[in-house]
Amino acid sequence: MVQKRAVWKTESITKRHPSMTDALTSFRSTQPKKASFARDLLLTKSARADVYSLHMLRPRWVLHLEAWCWRFLTDIGFFFHRRALPRPISPSFNRRIKSTLSPLEGYIDLVFYTPNDYHLRFNGSDDVTRYPVLVNFHGGGFTIGRATDDSRWATTVVQNLNCIVVSVDYRCAPEAPFPTAVEDGADAILWLLLNAKELKLDPSKLAVSGFSAGGNLAFTSLLRLQVELIRRRTDMPELSSIIKGIIAWYPSTDFTRPRIERRKTNIRPDKELPAFFTRLFDASYLYPPKTVDVSDPYLSPAAASDVILHEGLPATVVMYTCEWDELRDEAERFKDRLTALGKYVRYTMIEGVAHAWDKNPFGVNVIRDRYYSDACDQLRRLFHSTSDISESKV
Repeated sequence: MVQKRAVWKTESITKRHPSMTDALTSFRSTQPKKASFARDLLLTKSARADVYSLHMLRPRWVLHLEAWCWRFLTDIGFFFHRRALPRPISPSFNRRIKSTLSPLEGYIDLVFYTPNDYHLRFNGSDDVTRYPVLVNFHGGGFTIGRATDDSRWATTVVQNLNCIVVSVDYRCAPEAPFPTAVEDGADAILWLLLNAKELKLDPSKLAVSGFSAGGNLAFTSLLRLQVELIRRRTDMPELSSIIKGIIAWYPSTDFTRPRIERRKTNIRPDKELPAFFTRLFDASYLYPPKTVDVSDPYLSPAAASDVILHEGLPATVVMYTCEWDELRDEAERFKDRLTALGKYVRYTMIEGVAHAWDKNPFGVNVIRDRYYSDACDQLRRLFHSTSDISESKV
């Protein structure tokens, strides 16, 4: 009976992620280490059905309408967020790339924030200085938000590190449910690696960051990219040696726990995200209802096997969580898991703040400036030295 369940589980996942089958088949005999990664990804344990609630059975047109309304309202909020003094820098240019990993055809917009001298150096010669690059994923429950939402974070990184920030405008649910955002994230990083010379990027100095749902994508996109590199049999080294590190801001890491359980972990329920938001996010992204395996590593990296996490994630993870947040408890458990696997995890719980504390519509935010600068210090060490990153001093 156990063997039958495992076979059914494998077939169920490979129908949704056919490239995993290719990776497993191609590398089982010739690349035992990489085949182990793919096999573990296929045979992840089944999750509990009680994660799904009645609100997730709403008609899709209702979800589309709700998402449209909230996108409109959040666009207004982020307009004031970007207009407040001191103003963040504006994007330098955009690139639109075609999706290659998702069965849902479409395009992915990449928003580039560059140093002032970037275009002066962009003359096509091979001896031009190349820039470190940070790939960023915005938040919004995989449903709302835009690549420009993190413009103040991008500004801090560009101005402090003379670094290029590429913010990924991945496709959102309900139009593009799970795992489209993960596939788009992997597509974006792969495209940047393949076009690094043209864009004057230094592929040896690449890191990933993300906020909330984007923090989830900072982990899961790398897991998806690892499988794609295996499938393509590229000459690139293992992904864990390509990516210098992850900067994850209040990430979601474990969807195997129902929302009601996650909310109980928040010591300040009055500071919690409104339930109508999380209902919309879950119903939009986890579609069709009761068919998405919430223990899938592309959704819940905390549920991934040791092999997947060890081979698919970089050696260094910097994580910032919020004291008043339902995602703090699962992030702390994930931190302990990664540490036990030999990863270096620099963890900071920011006291007295709620989820998305850094996205207020006001320009001056002393706490935000302090922790953004702290994160830049860690990126600087990742990009420019081989020594361990420092302990938190903020």
